[in-house]
Amino acid sequence: MRASKSSRASRRPASGLVSRAAATGAEKTNPDEVRPAIREEILPVALAAVLLSFVALLLCFSRGYLLLYGDAVAHLGIARRILDSHNPGLIQLGGVWLPLPHLLMLPFVQKMEWWQNGLAGAWPSLLCYIASAAGFYRLARLVLIPRWAIAATAFYALNPNLLYLATTAMTEPLFLALLIWTTLLTVECVAAIHAARQAVVARRLIFIGLFVIAAVYTRYDGWILGAAVWCVVTFALARRRDVWRSVVPSFVLFTVLTVAGPIGWLAYNQHFFHDPLDFIRGPYSASAIEKKTSKPGSEHYHGWHSPFWALVYYTRSAQVDAAFWETGFLLMAAAVGGLMIAIRRRLALPAILLWLPLPFYVYSVAYGSVPIFIPQLWPHSYYNSRYGMEMLPAFALFGLLAVQWVEGRWSVSQPLAKRLTQPIVLLLIALNTVGMMYRTPLVLKEAITNSTTRVAFEGALARHLREFPAGASILMYNSDHVGALQAAGLPLRQTINEGDYDGFKAALAAPAEHAAYVVAIAGDPVSAAVAAHPEGLTELTILCTSGQPCARIYQSNRVTTATPKL
Repeated sequence: MRASKSSRASRRPASGLVSRAAATGAEKTNPDEVRPAIREEILPVALAAVLLSFVALLLCFSRGYLLLYGDAVAHLGIARRILDSHNPGLIQLGGVWLPLPHLLMLPFVQKMEWWQNGLAGAWPSLLCYIASAAGFYRLARLVLIPRWAIAATAFYALNPNLLYLATTAMTEPLFLALLIWTTLLTVECVAAIHAARQAVVARRLIFIGLFVIAAVYTRYDGWILGAAVWCVVTFALARRRDVWRSVVPSFVLFTVLTVAGPIGWLAYNQHFFHDPLDFIRGPYSASAIEKKTSKPGSEHYHGWHSPFWALVYYTRSAQVDAAFWETGFLLMAAAVGGLMIAIRRRLALPAILLWLPLPFYVYSVAYGSVPIFIPQLWPHSYYNSRYGMEMLPAFALFGLLAVQWVEGRWSVSQPLAKRLTQPIVLLLIALNTVGMMYRTPLVLKEAITNSTTRVAFEGALARHLREFPAGASILMYNSDHVGALQAAGLPLRQTINEGDYDGFKAALAAPAEHAAYVVAIAGDPVSAAVAAHPEGLTELTILCTSGQPCARIYQSNRVTTATPKL
């Protein structure tokens, strides 16, 4: 009889659970019931995430892993220049990368030591990791019984790639937190609509709108997430007109917030860069970078205009990001099976929003100039492998839902198997974590491999920059190698760079007239300006390292003051 109750409980959708008191009572009478999590359950999960995050930070900081990704260095540079610039303000956010991650780093990155060692980016990411773990458990409890919700959360939180990213200035921890919480709130909102709990619906609509606009200003997949969430909520409300009429003001605000994000970013690009689609077709867009980095006459990357190969590359990267060795295929199959179970039994259907990164990245790889390279597939190199991390919540939740279903099938005929299933799965999760760490997680391996020549070049350039007189003005293009200034500990306002706009343009026309020192890196605008206007410049040194363009450092014979001429 007990096994039968458990089986029925595992099939019960979250929408039938309406009160915290009822949930508490259900926990006392039936520990295998799918129900909303209570605070006493979530707190230990959050505390465990805090412990894991600080262990990860200690390991990564001690080994110098925080600034391996060039994008992490660039994110910190953007956050720093919002205030540390000759032209401070929101214009320094740029027009391609979305602004929220940089705004979250802003309070931390103004401390020079935290900018230099990368801790300025670690603190926001760690907080997002903790929030995502707690939110994931809360979401899992709406789909899974307690012991399997714990297992799914352990699989998510113990992922070495996620733990590494949580110590960096990369945007994945922030977006995963927003994806999980937006999905969670949408599940709760739809359940409240079905239960005609108007007050809960009104509150959830406002919270969802806030999370959607945060996701929109974090990554472009957030734009698709916001549109999908609006459609899900609107469809649910359309089927309950009585609830709709009572929450119209909240729904209008939710809609305004959902639409305001994309419109605001288009307006920002139009105002500052005179093109609302500068982030798509501008000089720093993905398509422009792909053209710049591709060798002349070479073929496009595998997956270009091929949705099939784009699907293969993205799902394979997601598998390797989530599972050790070749077990990713089994994990993917389990997650797809869990998805089919959820659809068939209508288990918290809005949780399917966790799968949205899949179509988004398949389209991006095929038609958005976003290549993904992993060592398991040709050309057997490393690039953008971290994008697969966005499938981790879906793999964890729906994969463990499939395992729960299998356990339910054994509940009567194989009672011993039922008792042993969860301990065995927890052991496999632990072994998966250890195995991935032993082989070096894919995302960390990519960072180590691709940073070797850049770190050496920027470190060597930083040593030369430190030899300049204190406060000396420097003409330097910062977009590619701001890490050299970061390593040297030089304020960005000491440089005349592309963020100064009019001042930078004037300096390029006459380099010797505007800065005491000029750093020209082959292929950048300063190098072209020096070739066109070399008068008044004395070459001090040429710095070349393997795999990077050469840098030439010049001293002006005409500028002797430390203050740049703007």
